[in-house]
Formats: sequence, C-alpha cells, structure tokens
Amino acid sequence: MSGATHRSSRRAEPGAGPPPAAVGTTRRTLLRGLAGAAGAGLTGAALSGCSSPKDVARASTSDPWRQFAGTTLNFISENTAPTAAIAANLAPFTELTGIRVNIVTLELTALVQKVALDLASGQSQYQIIYADPYQVLAPYSKGLVDLRELAADSSVPHLTGGFGDFIPTQLEAAGKFEDRDKVFALPYDCPTMIWHYRKDLFDKHHDAMSNDLGFDPTPSADTTWDQYAAIAKWFNDKTDDIPYGTGHQAKQHDSLMCDFSNVLWSYGGDYFDNGKAVGSLGTTDPGRCRLGSDEAAEAAAFYDRLLASADPASRTWDWDGVGAAFRAGRIAMCPNWHEFAASNEATMPGKVGYARLPKGPARSASHYGGTGIGISANTLPNERRAAWLFTVWATAPRTQLANLKSKAGGGTPTRTSVYELPEVRKAEKRPSAMPNMLTANAVDEAWKPANIGLRPKIPMWNECDTAIYTQLSRMLLGDAKPAEAMRDTADRIDRIVARGWVS
Repeated sequence: MSGATHRSSRRAEPGAGPPPAAVGTTRRTLLRGLAGAAGAGLTGAALSGCSSPKDVARASTSDPWRQFAGTTLNFISENTAPTAAIAANLAPFTELTGIRVNIVTLELTALVQKVALDLASGQSQYQIIYADPYQVLAPYSKGLVDLRELAADSSVPHLTGGFGDFIPTQLEAAGKFEDRDKVFALPYDCPTMIWHYRKDLFDKHHDAMSNDLGFDPTPSADTTWDQYAAIAKWFNDKTDDIPYGTGHQAKQHDSLMCDFSNVLWSYGGDYFDNGKAVGSLGTTDPGRCRLGSDEAAEAAAFYDRLLASADPASRTWDWDGVGAAFRAGRIAMCPNWHEFAASNEATMPGKVGYARLPKGPARSASHYGGTGIGISANTLPNERRAAWLFTVWATAPRTQLANLKSKAGGGTPTRTSVYELPEVRKAEKRPSAMPNMLTANAVDEAWKPANIGLRPKIPMWNECDTAIYTQLSRMLLGDAKPAEAMRDTADRIDRIVARGWVS
C-alpha cells in the first residue's frame, strides 16, 4: 500500500526533488544514457579498470537456507513502511541464513539514479533492488533477473505459495513489463488511495447533512465526486468543528498527479488508449496521449472546482502533508494512501472511517502505487541465489504478517493467503492490533479490476509525470484553464513519447 507508493507510487515518490523545469530533460538524459550502457553490457572493468568481481562462496550443507552463510548483500530501497519494519527486524533472516543484509533507504529520485549507475557499471553494488514500476522496472527491466529462473532452481528454497499467492493485479503491475511470462519483481508493498474521513464528525452531523444536502452523506459505493464536493462545502459552511471539509496532496509534485488521476479515471479519461493494459503490463510505445479528450477536460474542471473549496494549504501538501493535516484535525476528509491508517489510529483511535473513493460519470478509481523487489542481473550465480533467499523471505507470508504487527513501520500484505489468516481477519475490526487492516474492505474494493487505477508503466514516465503536475499546478494557480492545461500536457507528453526509449 509507494505511497505510496506509491506508489506508486508508494505510494509512490516522497520528496519534491529538483525544480520541475530541470527534472525532465536532465535526469532523463542521464538515466537513459546509463540504461543504454547497461543494455550494451559495459563491464566495471571497461568503465574503471577494476578487476572482475568474485562470486560469493557456496557451502556444502544439507540446509538450503545456510549455503551462503557469511555473505553480505546490499538492498537499496525507497524509505517505505515495509522496509522500515524489515530493517528493524532483520535478525530472523540472519539467523536463518547466516547472510548479512545492509539496507540503504533513499527518497525515490536518489534511488533511481543510484540503481541506474549500478546497472550501467556491469557490477552489482546493490544486489537487491526496490524496483519502482515506473522509474526502475519499465526503463531498466533488462537489468533485472527473470525471477522465474530462480523459482525453478531446485538448489534454493522455493517461493512460498508460488507466484499465484500474490494478488494478481499487483503481480502484473509491480512485477512484469511487456512480457507477461517474465517476472522481474515480487510485489513488496501496495499503497492504494482511498477515502479517509472523520467518522465521528460524519456521525455527529449525519442528520443535518442529510437534510441540507438531500442525500445520505455516509461514504458508500454509490457516493459520487459531486456529492463528495458538496459534503466538503457543507463542512466549510455549516460547522465550526473543523476548519475545512477536504484537503488534498496538490503540491507541484508527483503527489498532485496521483491525486488528480483518481478523478481523471473516474470521469472516463486516461493518459493513453488501453490505459489498463498500459498500466498493468506496460509498454515502450503507448501511442498518443489522450489528455486532450473531453473527458479529461471535464475531470480537470471538476478537480479545479474541488480544490477551490479545499483547505488552501493543499497546494503545499504531498501525501505526508495532507496526512498530517488530517491527523491534526484541520480537515474532515481526504483521499490518501491507505497505509496512513496506522498513523490515523495512533492519533485518533476509533474516529476515522475508510471507504473506496467516490465514483465519477464512468466509474470509481483508486490509484495503486505498489512496488516490487527484484535482483540485479549483474549478480554472479551464487550471489544471485543468495539474493533470492532474501527476496523470498522478505515477501513471505510470515514476514508480511510480522510487518503488519510492526511498531517500527510495516505495510499491508501483497499475499492473498495473509488476508485469509484468522488473526488478520479479526484485525479488520476495532480494537485492532494491525490498524492498517481497518482499511481492508476499502482496498479490497479498490483492487478489483473495475476500480483499480494504474498510471502508465512506460520507460519515459518520469518526464511525463513532471509535465502533468506542472500543468496541473498552472491550472490551480489560475494561469491556465482546465482544458488548456490538459491539451498542453498532452502535447508535451506526445513529444516525450515520440523520442522513444532504448535500453
């Protein structure tokens, strides 16, 4: 649940990074060149004159988990909740395997740059990689191991539950690129945007809101975005219990693209034709951008109106900012990544409700921002097998259950079997020892194929993302009309995509 990440993206991508005007061309040019070097098979010796690396030692033992004892591996990850939980409790893995794992956590932009450099070097400083689908997997899939090969290797432990135990939409979105038969990453986190709302205030004012608005304000599968906006305005105008009805992650940042995309998809708009296929399996050639459509213009116009009545500070907030504002009692509701539930429950136990996002004229859409972990293709045979041990352990049902319970971080499972455990089902209701599970009903609805929102999984997405949130920011500042902002974004994306991608 990058954002998260981000997802995706997180929940997707924390940190504002460089100024928007500088991000696209400079970083893309650098990383594309590095990807080309990786594809051409440049070695560390060719780049630096260093001698060839040696493979790790493999012991003769009857225990397949102990055959690489004494090895040290490096895992590079975005600074996410699951990685925080694993970093706080690595002892079980070290005791099981004798392998030491160094975990390097960075904000996503820095991670992408380091991964690109490492893949281009022909060596593997980082054997295990947090493979963001949009900024690592899509542009650099040729630098990652097809994990099916290791899953079929009888000399190493098998993948508990097999690939079929992962939630299918997440395995494809976070683990595959273009080729349906190859798996480059195992789903590791699954942040998904849902509706967070102050249930105590909705309950307190239910009858008054119903009478004034003419509909039941309780969030449900039938609630529309227009009704959401009306509820927000009611809180603005009718009660002093809370300053604003809604808040949003509308900073000029990846978070703005994430927040807007929910509305875009719900209005029937999309970034490209065949948006679900482009978002799940991905492609290097998505065709022309469709943000110039009437549906996209209508979605942008609604989003502009919604933000006009939201907390004005929304334009300064990413997902962390809106989450903090919600916990501080500044806003009555917001769309945000579901993994913020743990923080909500720590601050406002029992006061928060969670629901699937409202529907638009076409559907409800909840932005999925999950990411997988993969293994560098630069690893040598034994080193690769050692990395497989960690990848299997880190995504195992037992580890995901421990992450759910972790006080240091933790995410929500990507494994179907974990959700079926009696203690996990029990945690879906208060009092809950696993507060993120209070969102289970909402995310279960959000992950259905009809409702999941998938941003385009294309190698050049990072530059497209920058174009989207830059134009949306112009619109929110009043410097561009909604339809104009969408057309300008579409033109910019078409130019980016037309340059193509070679890795």
